[in-house]
Amino acid sequence: MKSNEDHGKFTSPAELRFVRTLPGPIERVWDYLTDPEKRARWFAGGPMELRAGGKMRLDFRHKDIAPDETPPEGHKQHHDPGHSMAGTVTRCEPPRVLAFTFGSDGESEATFELTPQGKNVLLVLTHRATSGDLPYMADFGSGWHTHLTHLIALLEGAPRPPFWPVHTKLKTDYEKLRIAAQQS
Repeated sequence: MKSNEDHGKFTSPAELRFVRTLPGPIERVWDYLTDPEKRARWFAGGPMELRAGGKMRLDFRHKDIAPDETPPEGHKQHHDPGHSMAGTVTRCEPPRVLAFTFGSDGESEATFELTPQGKNVLLVLTHRATSGDLPYMADFGSGWHTHLTHLIALLEGAPRPPFWPVHTKLKTDYEKLRIAAQQS
C-alpha cells in the first residue's frame, strides 16, 4: 500500500502522478477541491465554474498557508502578496473527477480523480505539461507534494505542517526523480 508521504512518480519527464488516501467522505474531499475558501486553506483560492469549459482562477497566497514562515528566494511573490493564474476547467464530473489547465497559455493540466474506499477516498492527482516538457516540473512536484500534505492535515483535523522547509527539501528530490525519468 502506498503511503501518503511517498514521492509522486514521473510517468514521463512531462507528467507527474501522486496517489494519496484521504479521510472521506468523497463529497467532503470534492468540496476541498472546488470551494474557493476551502481550497485556499491548502492550495490556492479563486473562483471556479464547475463545468467543462468553465473559467477559473488560482489565487496563490502562501502566507495564508504558512503564516509564520519565511519563503526561500524565488518564492517570495508566491508567499506575499501572492499571484494568480487563469485557467479552464477541462473535466468536471462531481464528485469523482476534476481537471483544469493553468499557467501560461494553459501549459499545465491537473487532473484529480477520487474513488471511495470505505471511509476513505483514493486521490490520484496527475499533473502534465500540455505542450511538451516543462523545465520546472520538479517545482510542481515539490509543490503538489507539500500542498497535498496540507490537505491531508486539514481533512484529518491535524496541526498545520511546515510548508517552505518541506517544499525546499522536496525540490531537490523531485529534480533527481525528473532527471531519472528523462534518462529512462
